[in-house]
This record gives sequence, C-alpha cells and structure tokens, in this order.
Amino acid sequence: MKKLPLLGDITPAQFLREYWHKKPLLIRNAVPGFKPLLSVEALGKLAATNHAESRLVTNVDGNWNLQHGPLESLPPMSQKEWTVLVQGVNLFDDKADALLRQFRFIPDARLDDLMVSFATDGGGVGPHFDSYDVFLLQAQGQRRWRIGAQKDLTLVEGLPLKILANFVPEEDLVLNPGDMLYLPPHWAHDGIAIGDCQTYSIGFRQPCYQELGEAFLQFMADSIDLPGRYSDPDLKPQNKPAEIPRPMLDTLIEEISKVRFTDEDITIFLGEYMSEPKHNVFFTAPAKPLTFGKFSDKASQKGLKLSRKTQMLYRGKHVFINGESFGVGKADRVTLELLANERRLDGAAFGAASDDVLEALYTWYQDGWIELL
Repeated sequence: MKKLPLLGDITPAQFLREYWHKKPLLIRNAVPGFKPLLSVEALGKLAATNHAESRLVTNVDGNWNLQHGPLESLPPMSQKEWTVLVQGVNLFDDKADALLRQFRFIPDARLDDLMVSFATDGGGVGPHFDSYDVFLLQAQGQRRWRIGAQKDLTLVEGLPLKILANFVPEEDLVLNPGDMLYLPPHWAHDGIAIGDCQTYSIGFRQPCYQELGEAFLQFMADSIDLPGRYSDPDLKPQNKPAEIPRPMLDTLIEEISKVRFTDEDITIFLGEYMSEPKHNVFFTAPAKPLTFGKFSDKASQKGLKLSRKTQMLYRGKHVFINGESFGVGKADRVTLELLANERRLDGAAFGAASDDVLEALYTWYQDGWIELL
C-alpha cells in the first residue's frame, strides 16, 4: 500500500505537537476514495472464529445487550441498531495490516491494532470514553459522532457496556467514507450509524503504571540473587514470643535492600513486554520448511518480511521480537534495525547479514515469525 495522506494538510510533527493527547482533529478525505477492506460476510466469518476477539452489541427498546465472540451468526441486515466489533483485524488480513502500518509516525511500541465495526442504521455502543488515543476512519456509509471534553466520566451502573451516565456533547460531526476523526484519551464520544456503516478504529497501547510495575517485578524475580539463609546466632530469650524480633526485621530490610535494578533491566523488560504477542495470537510454521540452504537462496533472490503478527522492536544493543530479547554487535544491528523499521529485508540486505543473523532469521522462519517474499 502506497503512503496515504492521512493527516490532510498538516505534517505528523504538527499533529503530534498540536493535537496528540491534547484535542480532537477531524480530517476530511483523509484517505481519498477509501472503501472497506472486508465485506460484512468476511467480518462475520472472522467474528465466528475463536482466535479473533469479537463483540456483538444490540439495543432493543433502549435495552443494551453485549455478547462476546465467537459469534455463530449475526443479526439480519434488516434489523436496526446492532453493531459487531472485531479487534485485531490487522492480524488476519494483509490490507488491514498495511493500513495500520500507515500510522507508524507513532512508535510501534505504542501502535496497538485495527478494530473494524459494522453497524446497521442507528447502531452504536453508546456514549463512552477510551483510555487511549484513537483514529476513527470511516469506511462505509456515514456515522454521526457527538464528542465532548467533559470531566464527569461517571458510568451507568448495571449495564454490560461502559456507558457514560451524563454525556454532554460539544460537537456534532457526520463522517463520510475516507473521513477520519482523531480523539485523545478520555474524550467522550458517541457514534451512531446512519444506514449501514463500517468504521475502522486505529488504537494505541497505553498500559497503566500499575500493570507495568507488577509485570516488571515478575520480570525481575527471575534475576534476583540473594544467597544465604536467615540465621540468628545471638538470639536472646523472648518474653513476647508473638512479636516479630527487631533484629530479624533489620536483617531482612538489609538483605532485601540489596535488590537493585538498572536502566538496562528496564529496557529489556519494556522491550520484551511491548513485543509480547497477545494471548490470542498464534504463529503458523511453514508446513514443509525449506532447508537452510534453500531458504538462504530464496531470501537472497527476493528477500523476506516479518509476519503481520510479529512485533519487532529495538533499543541500543538490544533487539526484541515477540517477547524475546538478545544483544547484538554493531554490525548486526544495521541489518536487524533495518528489518524492524522496514518490516522486510531485500535480497541484498539479507545477503549482507552475518552468520549469526542468518541463523536467527532461519529460526524465525521455521517458527512462522518471518515469511519469504
């Protein structure tokens, strides 16, 4: 897919400076002539599988209902006010993945997935807010968006959906195919389908610090080294046996205070954490993998690419791929950084790779992490 305009007449730098995390932006004709990448039938088939995360939202006489996938079937097209949402469509469709990659002016460590929603007339998921940045690209029909910067984010109790109790819109916008709306985190919005409608949501990861902290401590548990065992050769008789002895507490404070972590520890943790595939991502190895020699011959001729499911990041001497990490020398960094940034290597770049990199690439090919072109 060729590079798309996306942001209209402003540059990515201007967008990040003036809008990112700050205020909404409506971009008319962001993708000129844009048409849905998937039919409703294809979306329904994807929603019926157990490896795609999907939801069906209906509203009958003001009563909201939420059904999680796999969805055996969708309501009839003649029925109004229903919406099917499928997360991570980029994992299953090359065109959807190519569209998601158009937003790589944002770091890959923040780029999450492309969600596709289809709704019949009047369909939506109610007024709500997201905890992350999102681009809402209209793909089919029209959707009316009402948005607002309200501070009251109280939710209606007792509903299966997180719907704002006191939604007060400030703007009313109708998006046509190719139009796109950017919303910062916590910006209240309500999208209602005008006729049959498809909307593509490009979302970004924004993990909470508590989640990161808990995961980091688990990560560090594998590297802590505190030799020895508690002892108290100078123990005195106790007249309060239930009280924890002060010397025992002081010793434990001293020993546990020896646990340290470095900038490098955090770098490795973050790279592994942000490249770890989601729980529903599974890689398919080649049915009949080529020998190393034939793999090298083909890659030297036509090159290779990362699987659309693969997340590859790097920082300094550390390279991260699908939750794994390793250190590399300066020469190998050139090849691997090129693969991470371009998500592919041409034949010449592959041919220039060291034996260590070639061995890694072949292993990733066998695991289904990369594919031959």
